[in-house]
Amino acid sequence: MISSPLLGSGAGLATLTSLLAALPEAAQAQSYDVLRAQTKKIGDIIDAPEDALDVFDFEPAARKALPPAHYGYLATGVDGDATLRANSEDYARIRIKAQRLVDARKIDTRLQLLGATFASPIYISPISSQGAFHSDAEGAVARAARARGMHMILSSVGNTSIADASKEHGSPVWLQVYPTDDWNVTMALIRKAEAAGTPAIVLTVDRQGGRNTQTLFRYRRQDDRTCIACHGGGFANEVSRKPNFQGIDVSKVTNLYGTGMTWDFVAKLRMATKMKVILKGIMTAEDATRAVKAGVDGIIVSNHGGRAEESLQSTIRALPDVVTAVGGSIPVLVDGGVRRGTDVYKALALGATAVGIGRPYCWGLAAFGQPGVDAVLAILQREFETIMRQAGATTLKQITAASVISDFNQASR
Repeated sequence: MISSPLLGSGAGLATLTSLLAALPEAAQAQSYDVLRAQTKKIGDIIDAPEDALDVFDFEPAARKALPPAHYGYLATGVDGDATLRANSEDYARIRIKAQRLVDARKIDTRLQLLGATFASPIYISPISSQGAFHSDAEGAVARAARARGMHMILSSVGNTSIADASKEHGSPVWLQVYPTDDWNVTMALIRKAEAAGTPAIVLTVDRQGGRNTQTLFRYRRQDDRTCIACHGGGFANEVSRKPNFQGIDVSKVTNLYGTGMTWDFVAKLRMATKMKVILKGIMTAEDATRAVKAGVDGIIVSNHGGRAEESLQSTIRALPDVVTAVGGSIPVLVDGGVRRGTDVYKALALGATAVGIGRPYCWGLAAFGQPGVDAVLAILQREFETIMRQAGATTLKQITAASVISDFNQASR
């Protein structure tokens, strides 16, 4: 029988066990994490980062610390949040092969990525407006990533400038770009990134339409604050308040996401800068093939953390097809739904070059600031190194498709 100090051994545990028994076997491990988080009570919320046993312990602490609308913004997917859930749940459908009698006393998790070396394949995915979670915003995240030797991508609509984030990180971070519908604004963002020594820009291409963020809307109804100070004055005013847009004329901007973007835009952007160009939001082999032909320098398999569209296509399920289409010609990164070090291992086994995390580090940020972020990164790295030892892999190169059992490496149906 499953035993948990969070649930006890009474009716709560019996209910949890019966619910799990009704699920397909492959989904039970991930579902346990989800159900456990849902059954936590206020008394179970951790008081300090060091009290956390896994990254899930930070979510209720973040929910307690944040105003309802801010938590809703972090928690939401689109429509019924099914794609958000699929991102995490599909990891439970991949099994890891354990290898015995391998000397795994020394583990090397160093990553080589576009000419830079990082201590881990785990990287910080861009999330906008982190000042809504903690006053130190992306600066705290950059410092925590620096301490762990991890790569970071900054959102162009974050509350920290690219120059300041790179300074806090100790080396240039990548800038995720929402291009807007004004090419002059796009060029101004590019020049700011170049001036800051940014090695790569990450063009987000998965926000081509509207979205129905129902979870956010429901949390907003619980929030009685007056939010006009941050969200009033029209779209251009809100964008102009973000550090990366300061000094840029955004008066003609009506759309942040560049809804009219086509492959011609990618070619134009490629010609406009000597920085590396990464496309974030690629989910099919067809688009991956076109990206390579367009001369981009990398791809991030992403559905915006389940916040772009309700496709029910998880990023880990899409990853193998993209990797096959690219054929090793450029790096393929992935994000979305990563909650365990074992998830990192599985993504690498299915061909990812590096694996991004989003919500978990923001849970840590919201709950405890920089110490919370650092604790989240430490937990994930520790879990990752543990499964490497159990699987007999002492370097990243030894983590291959043969390391796992999955039907995801077959063509998507």
